[in-house]
Amino acid sequence: MARAFVGLGANLGDPARQIAQALDAIGRLPGTRVVRSSSLYRTAPVGYAAQPDFLNAVAEIETGLAPRALLAALQKIEADAGRERAYRNAPRLLDLDLLLYDGSAVREPGLELPHPRMHERAFVLAPLVEIAPHAEIPGRGGAAALLAAVAGQRVEKL
Repeated sequence: MARAFVGLGANLGDPARQIAQALDAIGRLPGTRVVRSSSLYRTAPVGYAAQPDFLNAVAEIETGLAPRALLAALQKIEADAGRERAYRNAPRLLDLDLLLYDGSAVREPGLELPHPRMHERAFVLAPLVEIAPHAEIPGRGGAAALLAAVAGQRVEKL
């Protein structure tokens, strides 16, 4: 079983419900269980600012799925929830990001681990540090130290 972390976010519809449903769907993936999930965090949008705030969380999972199969399963959960990819940083019903996978560093078309921008985003780091305070991001360092570096980003634990 591999240990992986998944970022969850939504800012359309009922974000808290959609995140809860996504956690349930992740736990039903073959050979996968949700070990723990963070609190919800209200966060400002990044990139395209003229949209509602997001709710974000991070889940730690154990899975027998390989990274690419896990990513495909996460993208299917998004699609089943009505996710549309209109443009980069668009508002969304559900966003699932494979953040970390067993300490792997992967650079392939369509799959990059760790997630390439997670070290710059308080909305990922704050919930990650909540559930895994000693998490390390390969090639970047400790998540807690990286969170301190982005302390100016608005993140509110609910």
